[in-house]
Amino acid sequence: MSDPVLQTQNVKFKYERNTPDVLDDVTMSIERNVKTAILGANGAGKSTLFSILNALRKPDSGEVLYNGSPLSYRKKNINRMRSEVSILFQNPNDMLFRPIVEQDVAYGPENMKLPKDEVQKRVDDALFAVGMSEFRKSPTMKLSYGQRKRITLAGVLAMKPKVLIMDEPTAGLDPQMACEVMEIAEQLYRSGVTVIMSSHDTDLTYSWADEIHVMRHGKCVYSGPAEPFYSDKVEVYLSGLMPPMAFVMNEGLSSCGTVEREPFPRTQCQMSAKIGNSKASAGTLHIIPVEDGSDINALIDDNGFGDMTTGIYGMSARRAQDSSKARIDFVYNGPENCTLKCLSGSDAVLFCDPVMVESARASADYINKGGFADISLDIRN
Repeated sequence: MSDPVLQTQNVKFKYERNTPDVLDDVTMSIERNVKTAILGANGAGKSTLFSILNALRKPDSGEVLYNGSPLSYRKKNINRMRSEVSILFQNPNDMLFRPIVEQDVAYGPENMKLPKDEVQKRVDDALFAVGMSEFRKSPTMKLSYGQRKRITLAGVLAMKPKVLIMDEPTAGLDPQMACEVMEIAEQLYRSGVTVIMSSHDTDLTYSWADEIHVMRHGKCVYSGPAEPFYSDKVEVYLSGLMPPMAFVMNEGLSSCGTVEREPFPRTQCQMSAKIGNSKASAGTLHIIPVEDGSDINALIDDNGFGDMTTGIYGMSARRAQDSSKARIDFVYNGPENCTLKCLSGSDAVLFCDPVMVESARASADYINKGGFADISLDIRN
């Protein structure tokens, strides 16, 4: 059943008179708690669309709806809406308001008039989430571009929005931090936040998004699941995009009869399992939900996991690993790496945040359901 959180209806917008429309009759519906990616080449109108959705700009014509009601542009109503709908801009310099890191992250929560203790907790949690706790006293403008991008993400996380709009969130980040950002996006989604993301990285969005909207020359030319769009090669290239590698490989292998076209693999792990289609015995994936303060070393010893490959996934697992100083093999992309280890016939254990269990088992479920291998799942309470 459709449950739109944000909608545009015939929205038009231009920055100056007598210039072409930057947004041209854009009609789009973004569903609540659906992982949504906005795709398009530079200049397609993605960033402008985001500023319209967050009421930073008002359409020249057409309408924007939030929770089914047209946006009111009165200051009080806009402030209320923005307390629930946060935007992470592509350029971090557009979002830095204070000179010291912890002051900047506290800016949003303080404007929400939260108690001092709650502000401090949100700052602590947000800085830990983006791996910047040790920089809390640093001047923001002395940080690198990637570090400033982490700080702006922390500032948005500290607001605890209901809807998070992320404009090219992994651009300019090293691969490991990009992986962490996607993990944060998944955790927010699993916690009930509607996450909307733009990215030029179609491999990244294909592995993550449930639905895509494609922008081209200010128009929305496609809305829906990814596979029908990527199947239309002409539309893909006209939109200035490249199809994701997993999709291309699957199309090529299915066209020559090596694999069936469906189910579509979306990750390297899923693609590897589909190509291998091994009937040999796979290992067991142990998924252990852990809370803040859990002793991972004790869990490893008590359950006889000492010789197994280990991974972590999600915020409470990262805090538990940080506090217990446990040795972890896969600190990044834990679910995929541990699942690949199981495909090789070995067992693996993944310590994860309780809300992340469904995400942690997704590739193993895909592999088992497709009959490509039989990975045993041991999911503890």
